[in-house]
Amino acid sequence: MMDLANLLCLEGILPALKVNSKKQAIQELAARAATVTGLSEREIFDTLLQRERLGSTGVGHGIAIPHGKMPNIHRMYGIFARLDRPLDFEAIDDQPVDLIFMLLAPEGAGADHLKALARVARLLRDPAVAANLRACRDASALFAVLTHPVASNAA
Repeated sequence: MMDLANLLCLEGILPALKVNSKKQAIQELAARAATVTGLSEREIFDTLLQRERLGSTGVGHGIAIPHGKMPNIHRMYGIFARLDRPLDFEAIDDQPVDLIFMLLAPEGAGADHLKALARVARLLRDPAVAANLRACRDASALFAVLTHPVASNAA
């Protein structure tokens, strides 16, 4: 089982992101990812937008998992945002999105990339985890829920 603590860092968590559109949300995630990874913000944004054109990464239940593969990174990175207010992400269930977990992977990641996507989707679809994430107001609390979901559910 992949541990999200290997993908996330505290700087990669946006606890109350204020955006008005899907494109703006992706732009803000790309900006934060550039800070965390050292990659070009534009390159990250373009990669995510290109993937989004294939079909929305809004997976339902208020959750989106935008993702892409990048040539210049050597490991996977995650960026998490809890939106200040839900917005239309063209999700498969037509519900607005308020929890976004962005995943960047090296071009050659293959199965590891898919395993990470599945792990994130499983975690965020857990109603208790999603409720905890929606209730948290600061980055360290969100980080704790994402990286220690079992302990968080017991709290």
